[in-house]
Amino acid sequence: MTIDNQSQRADHSPLRRILSSVFAILQTRLELVGIELAEEKDRLLGVLFLGLAAMMLATMALIALTALVAIAFWDTYRWQALAGITAVYAIAALVCAIKARSGLHSAPMVFEATLAEFEKDREIFRKP
Repeated sequence: MTIDNQSQRADHSPLRRILSSVFAILQTRLELVGIELAEEKDRLLGVLFLGLAAMMLATMALIALTALVAIAFWDTYRWQALAGITAVYAIAALVCAIKARSGLHSAPMVFEATLAEFEKDREIFRKP
């Protein structure tokens, strides 16, 4: 009976090694996903903070510019000056919206490195 147990252990040993390797590969890939998620989160938070700060400062500058132009042209061309500033703001907003849209469409794939590693793993397992 000990001979049968030893032969069964020998039969299971390669299978266990293969399963152990597969789980080790999966663990490595999951760790890579976690690292990429953390990096993406940090990048997005930094961009979000800087974007909000830029928007706030730009809004304050635009308010001051609008007041300055309105005061400068108050006696002569007040409504034309305000209409001109409004047109400039609308055009700038449209340009920003178009750039933001193109930036979203040209963004890199989020888990590009992880997917590349999974593809390498799949190629390795396909080979006989």
